[in-house]
Amino acid sequence: MYVHPDLEPALAGLPERSMFGDIPRAREGMRRAMSTRAPYGDPRLSIEDAVATPVPGADGPEVPVRIYRPAGAEGALPAVLFFHGGGFVLGDLDSGDRNCAHMCVGTGAVVIAVDYRLAPEHPCPAALTDAWTALRWTSARAAELGVDPGRIALSGHSAGACLAAGLTLRARDEGGPAIAFQQLLLPALDDRADGGSRAEIDDPRVLNGASVAQIWEMYLGSGSAEAPAYAVPARAKDLSGLPPAYVQVAGADPLRDEGLAYARRLMEHQVAVELHFVPGAFHLFEDWAPATELARSTVAHWTRALRDALDGK
Repeated sequence: MYVHPDLEPALAGLPERSMFGDIPRAREGMRRAMSTRAPYGDPRLSIEDAVATPVPGADGPEVPVRIYRPAGAEGALPAVLFFHGGGFVLGDLDSGDRNCAHMCVGTGAVVIAVDYRLAPEHPCPAALTDAWTALRWTSARAAELGVDPGRIALSGHSAGACLAAGLTLRARDEGGPAIAFQQLLLPALDDRADGGSRAEIDDPRVLNGASVAQIWEMYLGSGSAEAPAYAVPARAKDLSGLPPAYVQVAGADPLRDEGLAYARRLMEHQVAVELHFVPGAFHLFEDWAPATELARSTVAHWTRALRDALDGK
């Protein structure tokens, strides 16, 4: 496994164990790690917690969200719904906090982070239901939120990118809400993938093929041969009519090949795609090694892509 020189020190410091072997322990470890981070405290934005409620007649519980707004901004702004990573089993509003704050400052958009329910306690389709509730709530209350309903983008890391891709499929099929752009960062998209990068990336210190198989089973359950395309976007037969996409793929990520394949299929269905390949990077390297030049340049790249899409460039 080739690892970019910027990331070698971070990789050397990671433990040789799967973070998905003991979910309660992993969640507690993530909470402790988040509690040691200094608060963002950027005067260029304001942050408030809220609750997205299902639209009348829809099923599902209320969904906690966190809203990041550029300070002093007026008028209807573009919006980004952000879905954190964590293999469908880890993560919350705090784990995506710094990404969302950076996204808000870097794009000038209202960023709405979604705290969807986690497996295995809440398997599929719970996370999708929550994500759909948040999207419809944002669109329905766009005026109250100060959001331009014609400039709503979806962004997600890893499992969150899977949710974002699934929402674009459902929104297309159901005639809305309108989605202007989809940003898929290191996306998990195919539970059936085998061989290739799944077999190649086997280092126990980072996300590897065995861990990916484990999280899909926790999310979909055993015997998931008929998983719906909204839950596993690579299973969708028709990708036409979807919004433009930005797909980020990392060279040392077991999700590499399915991300490349999905980007290629989007292009084959005449969807505009910007593909950003990061050689020698392992999964969620921006979180494990945020101070490296590779991580900083990568974050700047996807921030620029999101800003340009929302500005209509």
